[in-house]
Amino acid sequence: MIEDAIIRERYELSLERIREITGEEAAASSFADYFSRTAEFILMVNQVYEEIRSGRELSLQECRERNQRLYGDILPDRYEESYGNPAYAVKMLGEGYGQMLFFLYSEVRGLIPLAFEERLEDMTILQETFIEVYNLFTMAAADGAGLPEEKGEDGAETAYLPLESQVKEVLYWYASDYCDQMTEYRVRECLDPSLIFAKRIIMDSDLTDLRYLYRFGEYISDTELQTAEFLNSLPEETVKLMADTYTEGYRRGFEVMRRNLSKKSTVVIRYELGFERMIRMAVDNFRALGLEPVIYRTAVHSVNKTAGRSAGYHSSSPNRQYDYDHRYDSALYLDKAFKDRRTAVLRAAYSKYKVLAAAYAGPAVVETFGQDGFQPVNKKECLSFTEKQEKLARELAGESAQVSQKYVPGDETSFTIIAFPVPEIGEQYGEIFREIIRINTLDYEAYKRMQQALIDVLDQAESVEVTGGPGNDTRLRIALHPLADRERQTNFENCVADVNIPVGEVFTSPVLKGTSGLLHVGNVYIGEFQFRDLKIRFEDGYVKEYSCANFEDPEEGRRLVKQVILKNHDSLPMGEFAIGTNTTAYHAAEKYGITEKLPILIAEKMGPHFAVGDTCYSWAEDSPVYNPDGKEIIARDNETSLLRKEDLSKAYFNCHTDITIPYKELGDIAAVLPDGTRRYVIRNGRFAVAGAEALNEPLEADR
Repeated sequence: MIEDAIIRERYELSLERIREITGEEAAASSFADYFSRTAEFILMVNQVYEEIRSGRELSLQECRERNQRLYGDILPDRYEESYGNPAYAVKMLGEGYGQMLFFLYSEVRGLIPLAFEERLEDMTILQETFIEVYNLFTMAAADGAGLPEEKGEDGAETAYLPLESQVKEVLYWYASDYCDQMTEYRVRECLDPSLIFAKRIIMDSDLTDLRYLYRFGEYISDTELQTAEFLNSLPEETVKLMADTYTEGYRRGFEVMRRNLSKKSTVVIRYELGFERMIRMAVDNFRALGLEPVIYRTAVHSVNKTAGRSAGYHSSSPNRQYDYDHRYDSALYLDKAFKDRRTAVLRAAYSKYKVLAAAYAGPAVVETFGQDGFQPVNKKECLSFTEKQEKLARELAGESAQVSQKYVPGDETSFTIIAFPVPEIGEQYGEIFREIIRINTLDYEAYKRMQQALIDVLDQAESVEVTGGPGNDTRLRIALHPLADRERQTNFENCVADVNIPVGEVFTSPVLKGTSGLLHVGNVYIGEFQFRDLKIRFEDGYVKEYSCANFEDPEEGRRLVKQVILKNHDSLPMGEFAIGTNTTAYHAAEKYGITEKLPILIAEKMGPHFAVGDTCYSWAEDSPVYNPDGKEIIARDNETSLLRKEDLSKAYFNCHTDITIPYKELGDIAAVLPDGTRRYVIRNGRFAVAGAEALNEPLEADR
């Protein structure tokens, strides 16, 4: 095709120019190393691209060495002198230039996955942008125009730099001009089952030959290799049980929510590399359900990334500090014009792929846990949002969600999430893994009966009081919705093993007015961040104050809470109150000493938990939801979500972050009846409801 030939020509021309850069000294001296090293990196990726095109087979050792070359510059032991590190970039290149050029360096690193997928046009765009920025520096140096870099001993100007505004303009238009292409492809790859790059690797490779992992183009560490080796060691029936639990939970989610799965034909699989043996079986299971899997990579370009979120397949991070340092790279170009442009492009993309969007049934997610805790370092050199940009980012998230909801209505889709440990969890990895399989397959019917006993008590209450045990300062009152017909209505969903695996919790959306008090957790993981002595105070359902003890400076702790938990909102409502019932998981966590490493998916089942942000029913509040006993769950809204009927932009925050109080920190949970009588659901950390006594057996085993 002519278009392909033009792209190929552009690509070759850009490479020719980049080869010249490695030997030039045309830019100011203090910038020469940056441009030379970045050019050399681009040429290295080009060599990999040509190897892939030629079909050259590498040995396992060659695969390892190539992977290390591609990702070595940002690995922790070399990061201090990497231009991906904002502190180093600013030190070497200066304030302003340093931030812009570490952004460009990070974008250029996106060439790695693009090369493996052979996306030549996207590679060309990045290479041309790099050359355009380089040319600004060489022209300034040659013409003696712009800003003087430094003065010699005699006071004469020795080098010139382009204006910072010129560099920023190039990067702004890179993000803005190519936003349509990057965003449209992102929408397509999230919906289109004909894009089979990853699916082909999963379904066609010899999974006993671990070289297949390197074909994805992601960073491959011992985590991915050891995970794949372990899954290869498991009996066929064990891996099949894992896959069946995962896909059956997905099917059951549609059944429980009374949604029509037969209208859908695609499902998205998101997972971390190393689980391909299970994923291959899951693909076959989904196909048997009439669903063709879509398997796409986590976002490559800054314009498609969301801070702290990896949606798609991915590997363990080569350096979590690197990811953290680049979380707000979009601050370089985010303004109202960009926000409006990206929303318009997103709307056009969904319209173009509306048939694919209508076929999409929702995501099926495999999470991992067991990694060491991450304590981020806040660097003053990082790009960060202004208050105005924080507002724009929230508006962009809200507008994007509205577009998505129009073409993929939340009340027509479902999801499922399941989690497994990775080898970093410790020497008992294999034993822990098998225990998690057992926890993921606990008796559905038994938990359904015990949780219904809890709900029967809770539905008598007008509020619930939660207090912490010794050393925990929690004291919260949660207001409940009034039930007009207790024979047909309930406040709490009886959640067993469908969309959230494993079993069990009962949860509700509280009434905000009257929901007040202090939530305190001594130690909790939220995402990849470990929070110590986390305290959040609510007033009429909204976060009023917050703190954590992660840093000596309390203000740094508050910033971390705002970023990770509040998602940069000044405040959020309590969107969920739940009581976790999976004491078996809690016992296993205590036995193996992994409580603090469990993902929220399991941790939320191990005590009461509270979510800030949207309710569990966001964007689908008008769709009836029923418990197994036939009662309708009427607590789907709160005062904030109801604002959708007046102003949709005020109703949703597009986030939902769970925080769990573990049983060992818990005191009482009491249902407060209209006459003031208290009926204890949990007393001194133990379940106190008739019919739920078996939940205490694992807790007693810890004594």
